[in-house]
Amino acid sequence: MTTAPLAGQAPVLVAVSVGGAVGALARHGLGLALPHAPGAPPWATFAVNVSGCLLIGVLIVLVTEWRPVHPLVRPTLGTGVLGGYTTFSTYAVDAHLMVAAGRPVAAAAYVAGTLVAALAATWLGIRLARAATGASR
Repeated sequence: MTTAPLAGQAPVLVAVSVGGAVGALARHGLGLALPHAPGAPPWATFAVNVSGCLLIGVLIVLVTEWRPVHPLVRPTLGTGVLGGYTTFSTYAVDAHLMVAAGRPVAAAAYVAGTLVAALAATWLGIRLARAATGASR
């Protein structure tokens, strides 16, 4: 007898769903706080994606290197909150809109700048979390 793939996963599904709603609302709020005109630099999307990378760096240290955590912490905060908060699709659309507005160099700088800043933020989050907790790998 086999079990359904989602059998017993209700708590995880609820945690990811609630976390995703919280993250999406936070992203929407930041978008309202930092609006941009069509073709202008999308600073809210940049801020969301870079800060989300910083936070995922912190989270990964906390859940894998520091102390044992409840099994729902990682799916709630990682997949849920930070997955709902960050947005690769909006990043891609924003770059496309910048190109469509006649700003291909700005779009390329935005794409490259976001990638570099996101990787740096993830690294920094990991370093900060390790320094704060004494964790090391």
